[in-house]
Formats: sequence, structure tokens, C-alpha cells
Amino acid sequence: FSLKFGKPIYEGCGTTETTPVASVNLPDRLASDSLQIQVGSKLGTVGMPLPGTSFRIVDPQTLERLQVGEDGLILIGGVQVMKGYLHDPTRTVDSIVELDGQRWYKTGDKGHMDSDGFLTIVDRYSRFAKIGGEMVSLSVVEQQAREAIGDNEIDMVAVGIADDKKGEQLVLLTTAAIDSGELRDALLAAQRNPLTIPSRVLRVDAVPTLGSGKTDFSAAKALALAA
Repeated sequence: FSLKFGKPIYEGCGTTETTPVASVNLPDRLASDSLQIQVGSKLGTVGMPLPGTSFRIVDPQTLERLQVGEDGLILIGGVQVMKGYLHDPTRTVDSIVELDGQRWYKTGDKGHMDSDGFLTIVDRYSRFAKIGGEMVSLSVVEQQAREAIGDNEIDMVAVGIADDKKGEQLVLLTTAAIDSGELRDALLAAQRNPLTIPSRVLRVDAVPTLGSGKTDFSAAKALALAA
């Protein structure tokens, strides 16, 4: 895009619950008084919060504030945070928390802030499986599988389903013909954590998607359970 149009793309983030924009990267500015560059964007981040908006990174269980650079649950606070979900008080209570006299929306995203206030999102807490007491990122499972196969374009999604021995087991849904044994051998040869290796590989005609085009994780999990 930059080569074709000569314009950069500035990444930001937001949620419906924050109506909707929460942060954005901006062009760098030259301060007229000091002639120093004021950094407005950092590659790989979603920028700094908008005026009137705050971010806080907390422990997902205790909601204790974490240190700069430490990954945790991203909270968004500000006047634009919704009052609640219509006719759904239970979900509202689960999603909104008051800390230090301010209402915060629990995004469900995992990330960290740097010393300049730029936010980096690394994953979704809902996209984790608990295996043998250890939290395993499903996004990492998918990326490792693609790397082992040598094709980053393969359509796949990893889900966690209940397992009597380990708590959960990993199932990889994919449109490609992948042998689970060969995949396991390739991942072990690459010295991947055995906990991140799928127990089963399920071939599907298509990975379920929502109307927006995003992966439908609930439908994918239902397919894995049905199989």
C-alpha cells in the first residue's frame, strides 16, 4: 500500500463496547518550539489511547495492575465505555469493572504497554487452552503447525476440547490433508513444546467463518466435538 499510494497505514484498535475507537497511531510531528520529533506511531502497536481514554494492563484473575512491558488483560476506561449490554445484566457485570473510581471494560485481549504508552496486542484470552495446568495459546499452535508444514497460507484453526486426563486437548481443523503423526514428528523435531502439539487433526471442507469473514471459533469447536 505504501509503495503504491505513497501513504502509510496507521493501525489502531477499538471495540463495539467502546463506541468504538480506543487508540490509534498517528503521524510523527515536529514540535515547533523545540524542533524535536514527537513520535506518534510505533510499528506493531495499536498506538496510544485517544484523549479521554485510558488503558490499564492487569492480571486477568486478580485485576492487579501489571508492570510496563508485562503481558496481561487489557482494560479500556473512558467516557465512551458503554453503559452495558441491552437486557443482559449478567454479561454486563462480567465485562465492566470499577477500579479507582473509574469504569473499565474488560476486553478479553492480552497485551502490554511500553514506557511511552503505546499498546501492543498479542492474543485473545479466549484463544487459550489449559493443558496439564499450563495455558497454551491456540494462535501459537496454528502458527507452529503452518511453519512445520512450510505453508503459511493453509486455512486452519486450533480449538481446545475437554479431556479427562489433561483438562483439555488440542484439535486442529484444516482444509489440508495433514497426517497428525507426521505433524507431531515435525513439531518435535523443531523442538516445540509437546503441550502445543495437536492431539488430533480434523480435515474439514472449510473452516467456519462469521458473516464478517472472521473465523467462527464457536462453530469450529462444535465441529471438533461432533467428530
